Amino acid sequence: MLMAVAKMDKEKEPRENGIIRTFREVRSEMKKVVWPSREETIRLTVVVIVLSTVISVVLFSADALFATLLGLLQSAVQ
Repeated sequence: MLMAVAKMDKEKEPRENGIIRTFREVRSEMKKVVWPSREETIRLTVVVIVLSTVISVVLFSADALFATLLGLLQSAVQ
């Protein structure tokens, strides 16, 4: 008897569209987000730009070194 009542209650509940439920959950989660301040965003952006520049210089230097070594090796073999 209890199962029949539970089933009837479930049937009475309006079925929520999956898209609407998704947007409600997204809005709920977005309210929990702690956004960085403007100063923190600028500081972290500068850090990313500086590190990207340093890494690109290191990779360029390694590439140039290996290209030079390969050229010397090829000229020594011929």
